[in-house]
Amino acid sequence: MRIVTALGGAALPGARHDLSAEDQRAKLVCAAKGVARIALEHQVVVAHGAGPQPGVLALQTHARGETFPGDVLAAQTEAVTGYMLEQELGNWLPFDTPIATLVPMIEVDLDDPAFDDPTYCVGPVYDRAEAERIVARTGWEMRADGAGWRRAVAAPRPRRIFQKRPLQWLVEQGTLVLCAGGGGVPTVYNDTGDLEAVEAVVDRDFAAELLAREVGADLFIAATDVEAVCLDWGTADQRAVKLASPDALERHGFAEGSMGTKVAAACQFVRATGKTAAIGAVSDLSAMVAGQRGTVISPDETGITFHEAAPLRGAAPAPEMRHGT
Repeated sequence: MRIVTALGGAALPGARHDLSAEDQRAKLVCAAKGVARIALEHQVVVAHGAGPQPGVLALQTHARGETFPGDVLAAQTEAVTGYMLEQELGNWLPFDTPIATLVPMIEVDLDDPAFDDPTYCVGPVYDRAEAERIVARTGWEMRADGAGWRRAVAAPRPRRIFQKRPLQWLVEQGTLVLCAGGGGVPTVYNDTGDLEAVEAVVDRDFAAELLAREVGADLFIAATDVEAVCLDWGTADQRAVKLASPDALERHGFAEGSMGTKVAAACQFVRATGKTAAIGAVSDLSAMVAGQRGTVISPDETGITFHEAAPLRGAAPAPEMRHGT
């Protein structure tokens, strides 16, 4: 079976200023174990989040009096995270497993309404005073996000992956491909017909869903740091969804920028392909493939059914495998 999984918050450190390599590696170990379990039996393509890294790098370059465009910073963080994840996967998979990272350009439309209302929050969380100092220094737009402030950029929908053919070639040869990290690098054709990057972010879940359709995935998984999609989240009536149809699930509505994008991307995949999607914890990847954990969204369902109790993390033990074993 061919599986595309989008790795969310469980794969990367939280929104902090001190993003050390050690912090990121510690998080990537968990992601690598989960991916390795399913890669032993299935063909896997991975898209991962970028977390706050591009925003932090941008501030670091501004502090040095330098200016690096967002596309360069996005490509840099894609490559760094891809390298680290490749290395960790190499520690958990047989030595001869082919693994490759692609840093793709993702075409977006300059007429996308998202450019008129930048609402996608990226980078660390600041208090109001610090946010105002950053705006004065950089010209960034800031928006309230919870109790703090973060940089806001446009989040246009992805239209196509420019590196589609090399991606398909690698997948057809059985390569475990890491692709479209952080949603890829948003790119447009300008008035002269040349390719150029734009200051925006393509949501990782929508980029991964496009990726899943492009490679003919049998299953699309949005993996994050929660165990399932829940209705009445945070209340005494909270219920974890086990099975759902796209229409039944979307009728309940979910917050944009968090679970909302995962549900929308998963439902879009199911409708477009007639295949199955799942949402749940990265530690439960194997169990989600088996339909035992997380939330499964299927074209064969007509309503919603719930887990009898909250699904448990870590359904399967970590594989004990090292180089060449």
